[in-house]
Amino acid sequence: MNTLRAPKLTGRRLPNSEFRDRPWRIHEIAADFELVDVWQLPTPGGPDDLARLAEVVAAGAMEDDNSPIVRLVWAVRWGLGSLLNWDDPQNGVGIRVPSLSARLPEDLLDAPIGPDFARLPFTSLYLLRDEFAAELANSTCHGVLHLGWVEIESGCYTAQLTVLAKPNGTTGRLYLTGIQPFRYALIYPALLRKVERSWQALEESGPA
Repeated sequence: MNTLRAPKLTGRRLPNSEFRDRPWRIHEIAADFELVDVWQLPTPGGPDDLARLAEVVAAGAMEDDNSPIVRLVWAVRWGLGSLLNWDDPQNGVGIRVPSLSARLPEDLLDAPIGPDFARLPFTSLYLLRDEFAAELANSTCHGVLHLGWVEIESGCYTAQLTVLAKPNGTTGRLYLTGIQPFRYALIYPALLRKVERSWQALEESGPA
């Protein structure tokens, strides 16, 4: 973990150009996916800390917040998913859609894959010093979670979280449109709080 005094960071939504203008490898792998959101995470660290953040995220930093309202929103989402078979394994990666791992260029095939996710149905694709990507699929869309590790001032870095999606027809398009107000008002604020707490706890625990 970086020992420099890090600036106080706040989680905030970023313009799409923050993702599009950077030379991320995911551009060549998921060029046909739509850009849904780009957010700065409150996770200051050093140049080599992305792997630790990927472990934190995979271990559960993006799971449900303690807020009753957020828990209710997720309960409704999982309930609808069960009722409408959105999350049936037959709609997942490798069955309904091929994995993006089949698109990886030769040099990324030799890169570390990244951590296993504890509960969320993501599958890691690759982990580089400055970039991490994972994918999931259900009946509504094929999605990508991307973490880019960017320098915000000399020696201090933080993550930019980007969500990419390929909607599955009209149902997928309606789903992404319908959840947008909940993402901005409830889901992302809760996610940012949870990630910040998890990252601070890791920082306070000292070097790995």
